[in-house]
Amino acid sequence: MNLSEKIAIVTGASSGLGAAFAIALVAKGATVYGLARNAEKLSAIQNRLGDTFVPIAMDITNQNAITSWVNNTFSNSYLPHILINNAGAGYFGKVDELSLEQWHAMINTNLNGVFYISAKVVPFMKKNSDSCHIINIGSVLGKTSRAGAVGYSASKYGIQGFSEALLKELRTDNIKVTCVNPGSIDSHFFKDSGIEPHHNMLQPADIATLVVHVLETPDNFLIDEITLRPLNPRPMT
Repeated sequence: MNLSEKIAIVTGASSGLGAAFAIALVAKGATVYGLARNAEKLSAIQNRLGDTFVPIAMDITNQNAITSWVNNTFSNSYLPHILINNAGAGYFGKVDELSLEQWHAMINTNLNGVFYISAKVVPFMKKNSDSCHIINIGSVLGKTSRAGAVGYSASKYGIQGFSEALLKELRTDNIKVTCVNPGSIDSHFFKDSGIEPHHNMLQPADIATLVVHVLETPDNFLIDEITLRPLNPRPMT
């Protein structure tokens, strides 16, 4: 896909990996609709990137808001090409210590939100004569797990299955689906769980560069799943 003048949607776009995706796509000439709850951070990104980054303050767990926004934004003459399902919630804790609020936050964001927006965007992608691509951000913890990750792993294993089934459903509609499974990322995503980021973790800009490469592959060339990890995940001394 040539990304110039393509229409992209990135969820969780206000910081970290989502912001890196937006920056990389705008640099390639795409128009990016950046969805996130923090309007102030989104506005700051627009000030940096310009009008080809369109900030949309929205919680993807709000099904009615997602439906209204998609239907009011896209039409038969204005169709999306790319959806990056990046927004996520992550908390670690033993099964008898994880709160219901934390469990519901992960399931609602990491699974329900992905379904809500994908289900509404896909019909418009099916009308697009150009190749389209859905990128779902999974996790290494959606392929294996560890103690204290029952909720997060459950949601990311779900994304793995969702992505595989969605690919088989959409491939004949010229819509690619790729599940990207990163290891630890140098961001504040897990700060509420006491996990401190450091520079030996994966860098968001590097992951964004890789995802851009995946998007730019030839139309009949599919990378359905990719796993990436830091070579040495320990902090530098």
